[in-house]
Amino acid sequence: MAHAIPDRPHYARIGRTVRGTPTSDGAGVRLTRVIGGAQLPDLDPFLLLDEFGTDRPEDYLAGFPEHPHRGFETVTYMLDGRMRHKDNHGNEGVLVPGSVQWMTAGRGLVHSEMPEQLEGRMRGFQLWVNLPARDKMGEPKYQEFAPERIPQLQPAPGVTVKVIAGQVGDIAGPIAQPATDPVYLDICLAPNASWQHALPPGHNAFAYAFEGAATVGEGKDARPLAAQELAVLDGGDVLRLTAGADGARLIVVAGRPLREPVVRHGPFVMNTRQEVMQAFVDFQDGKF
Repeated sequence: MAHAIPDRPHYARIGRTVRGTPTSDGAGVRLTRVIGGAQLPDLDPFLLLDEFGTDRPEDYLAGFPEHPHRGFETVTYMLDGRMRHKDNHGNEGVLVPGSVQWMTAGRGLVHSEMPEQLEGRMRGFQLWVNLPARDKMGEPKYQEFAPERIPQLQPAPGVTVKVIAGQVGDIAGPIAQPATDPVYLDICLAPNASWQHALPPGHNAFAYAFEGAATVGEGKDARPLAAQELAVLDGGDVLRLTAGADGARLIVVAGRPLREPVVRHGPFVMNTRQEVMQAFVDFQDGKF
């Protein structure tokens, strides 16, 4: 459900900012790790945020060959380029620009994500979302939506919002996950445009500017957010964004924290070390 903006809003402010670290993953794909590194190991329930974006085929052609997952969800949001995914349960498809795949790994699957192009731009995000202990060994599943299935609206002058998860006004995104009740918005602001949005109470939230710069907050608490910078949002029930002179584009993501122990090793995220060790055994025994 959408959360109404109160008559006297308490605006969220920037608790801290984080810049991503260049790294590589898969078979050598170059990307920027924003959550999941030394600066910000996690933001419950979010375990990782990678931004990938390059015009150089040598930076992405090797892709992400077969690898296992257990105990969490991966969210891939494509901005540019095409990526083919396959898994060992027979699922296969192509992610095109503007599409999103919310994959619940559950008890385990083995999948690959490989570029469906030899040249051109490849750009997007991958987010890892933790699962509660009760759901970690559930059946794997996909929520995958083509760009035309992602609602887009203009809630204010100079503001365009794509609603992947959560709700803006009467418009709800297609992704449903009761465990963490996520919000995932792609917000485009024209130069100097402003917009405010009520956040779900008690959620952890962040904003990441991937084009242009913006200001987060209101009045004396307002702080700038530069391009390729993530803001961990602190307190407040309403997020207010104002673009700079060149406009801005951001993702805003929020989720209900799980407040459970996290033991992670590579592609496995469980609650105890014993469960992680069991994941390795099950994978090696072909039980995924």
